[in-house]
Amino acid sequence: MNGIYKQLTRLKEYDLVKQALGNQETPIVLQGVSPIHKAQFIHALTKDCGKGAFVVTQDEQTAARLTDEINLLEGAVVAYHYPEREVTLRAVDGISREYEHIRIAILSKLQSSTKNICVASVDATLQMTIPQKRLKANTIVIKSGGTYSQEKMLKQLVWAGYTRSEQVEGVSQFASRGGIVDFFPPDYTAPLRVEFWGDDIDTISTFSIETQRREESLDKATITPARETLYQYNELADALENQFITLTAKQKERGGESLLHDMDLLRNNVDINTSDRYLPLIYPEKETLLDYIGGRHFFVSESMSIKESADHLRWQQEEELKQLLEEGTITKASTGIYQEYAMLEHHMVHSPTILLDSFPRVYKSLLIKTTVDLKANTLSVWSGEIASLIEELEHFLSQGYCCLVLSGTMRGAIALADDLQAHKIKATYSKDRGAFKRGHVYICEGGLSYGAEYPEMGLAILSYGRAAHLSSSTKRKKTIPKGQKAVKDIADLAVGDYVVHNSHGIGVFEGIVKREIQGIIKDYIKIRYAGTDMLFVPVTQLDLVTKYIGGKDDSHIRLSKLNSSDWSKTRQRVKKACSDMAKELIALYAKRLQAKGYAFEEDTQWQREFEQKFEHDETDDQMKCINEIKGDMERAVPMDRLLCGDVGFGKTEVALRGIFKCVMEGKQCAIMVPTTILAWQHFQTFKRRLEGFPLNIELLSRFRSPKEQKEVVKGLKAGTVDIVIGTHKLVQKDIEFKDLGLCVIDEEQRFGVAHKERFKELRSSVDVLTLSATPIPRTLNMAMSGIRDMSVIGEAPQDRHPVQTYVLEYDKGITIEAIRKELRRGGQVFYLHNRVESIKECAADISEAIPEARVQVAHGKMGEEALSRVWKQLIEREIDVLVCTTIIETGVDVPNCNTLIIEDADRMGLSQLYQLRGRVGRSERRAYAYFTFRRGRVLTEV
Repeated sequence: MNGIYKQLTRLKEYDLVKQALGNQETPIVLQGVSPIHKAQFIHALTKDCGKGAFVVTQDEQTAARLTDEINLLEGAVVAYHYPEREVTLRAVDGISREYEHIRIAILSKLQSSTKNICVASVDATLQMTIPQKRLKANTIVIKSGGTYSQEKMLKQLVWAGYTRSEQVEGVSQFASRGGIVDFFPPDYTAPLRVEFWGDDIDTISTFSIETQRREESLDKATITPARETLYQYNELADALENQFITLTAKQKERGGESLLHDMDLLRNNVDINTSDRYLPLIYPEKETLLDYIGGRHFFVSESMSIKESADHLRWQQEEELKQLLEEGTITKASTGIYQEYAMLEHHMVHSPTILLDSFPRVYKSLLIKTTVDLKANTLSVWSGEIASLIEELEHFLSQGYCCLVLSGTMRGAIALADDLQAHKIKATYSKDRGAFKRGHVYICEGGLSYGAEYPEMGLAILSYGRAAHLSSSTKRKKTIPKGQKAVKDIADLAVGDYVVHNSHGIGVFEGIVKREIQGIIKDYIKIRYAGTDMLFVPVTQLDLVTKYIGGKDDSHIRLSKLNSSDWSKTRQRVKKACSDMAKELIALYAKRLQAKGYAFEEDTQWQREFEQKFEHDETDDQMKCINEIKGDMERAVPMDRLLCGDVGFGKTEVALRGIFKCVMEGKQCAIMVPTTILAWQHFQTFKRRLEGFPLNIELLSRFRSPKEQKEVVKGLKAGTVDIVIGTHKLVQKDIEFKDLGLCVIDEEQRFGVAHKERFKELRSSVDVLTLSATPIPRTLNMAMSGIRDMSVIGEAPQDRHPVQTYVLEYDKGITIEAIRKELRRGGQVFYLHNRVESIKECAADISEAIPEARVQVAHGKMGEEALSRVWKQLIEREIDVLVCTTIIETGVDVPNCNTLIIEDADRMGLSQLYQLRGRVGRSERRAYAYFTFRRGRVLTEV
């Protein structure tokens, strides 16, 4: 898309802006620019002038989109989105630091080069950060073959906020063994390994988190800090002591306790998670992102909206700080984390500033020196239909325009040029993209989110959407599975836990005791069995003892008796049952492989139209999985594929492509889901996505009356129902299909083996697609061993942000503040209280604390009509806070719900928490998850 840049430089308005910049006649106002024009002007000026740019927008979503728009344009210019980070003023036990790592990486890049582009919201711009000098002083550069003390490096890593671990599994961790130091800096895409020979650096290389093996050798490496708040324990403790002395008696009564508590921790060399409270004390320089501009061109996008956002931020901060000051959680030292809007205006006056506004504005506090009006229009993306493109091209050509069509890939561009020539349109595939002439159509590879028209120079840019052609800088990183470790630490057991000894069965862990055997004192695990039986197991044989995971109801757990054959018989029965199940599975899968399935035809025109109606851009991983599923369906062997992907990564849309392919050939499709809520939501999603196509979609769950269910069953048998979405009812014996072609099992980990295999066995000759974010080990083993095929979506959708996760002891103040924060930005909240008997009292407490909030409850014991009504109210935004049980765990998709609060999170498994966290963060808006626990048992991993 180099041609866009060359064409823009010929614009009269572009020359006026460039000339004003050269003559220092700033601030400049460029009026009449839409988002796509802003991206093109910023990109062209940066490339043409050889000078970087700094761009301020009104909010995070606008900043992210503008960054993507700039990176879609071809060239060496790279744009970075600098996000706002969450400031933690209350005590928490754990917090996500993804945004902090992104910010540090970008600050480092801004220091190392002045030719890149940084885009940030006004909130992120005015937020305090690590000062330039401190960032530079705490950045280490090491070279292969150079000299550096290993001991000094380890101390600096700790000081820079890195966490020591046995092996590096994520950003900001480090590990050391012998002469090897592993660490993962925030601005690298892979961890680094440094091998020392004494104080000489032998090699520097990247390595794989999954295999822990070296990969690419490096000549040098830069180690940036892992967090923004860097402090020495004693220095910060001294600052807090000085702060305490200055407090009045009333202030000491309110905020003195928290100061003394944090001071005590620091004196004992204990890190504090509340260091954000003291940011102005740690960094008296009070620097922000504006201090990193470094002579770049300063762009302000929609200045009036930015002023409004800054005023709202100020009000919001004052409200939050007022509440915290009254509680005594913070002191005056915590104020000033966000700077005044006046600082931004100061930079507008003293930097080479261009204001980009859609409409003319009146600027009261700025003396505008140059005003330029851009006459340009935004064009909708081309849908892919050749007739509509020809009509649009003929319209522009009749006016003597030069038309530039962006058609995704090079192959697609060449094919489109041929198609247009066949329709007598003079279209040329252009690789050079430099010498464009009026009256001609040029087809190029690439894509933009919108087209653009520049009437004065007779240029029309039409685009086939963004396709999947973002530059490498904007591609979302694929999620790396975190290494799973077996429980090997005695700390994982608590007194009273049920345990299983490999040879002796189920008992109760009674703690660690010391016993003297033959004159040697050793530590033993004490396990109580039935009656008065006791077993003492040496801690060296810990691998023989595992936690009991058979159930949570103590009344059903039967302790084994020592010196009895009961446990041995139980093991034999289980072995036989597993063996029988394995034989049945092998027979079933052998039968499926030998069975002759239905081979679907290649995609139809309707299929292509259906896929083009999808409102988002598919990721590369989604397209790969779609092609794998379609390939399986087009073979004459029944498909049995596992589709694995993180929550919110688009598994449902991938499955929909296969479902549509199935029903287009007159076959039926059955989708089995674990809950009525998920069934109802899928039903609504499918109806919306398949609107306009002659398909009959039905729901089979308790949300339907017995009469309606009978009608659905009758329709399945007669073939009048094309797609049925149902719960366990689909495995009932009275369900018959006229011509079933595809079975989809969603959230497969929620079904028992018997349910799933019964579903497959009854329909052994049809294609089966299984979806899961957290597949059970048995399913994974079958996929890894080749019995089943597996597709993986490891790439997050565009505009998807990581969920900010907090682990903390339950605090009503934090809960209320989190709810109010979400409501202030027009969002909704999931409040998970997993006890039906007290859920109404919990909802009443929230209503009393936040009278303005509309609070409702939802749980599995409610009737279908009541539950359906609540869910409809939630989706239509008639409910602000939904107090619910784990009924929301699977597949629930409410994009406006972006705060999740879980009570007693320590009573849930990691897989369950992972699924629950996936209920938020399903839109462009940043999401928050609060995992709270009662003091006593603490979550060790998020």
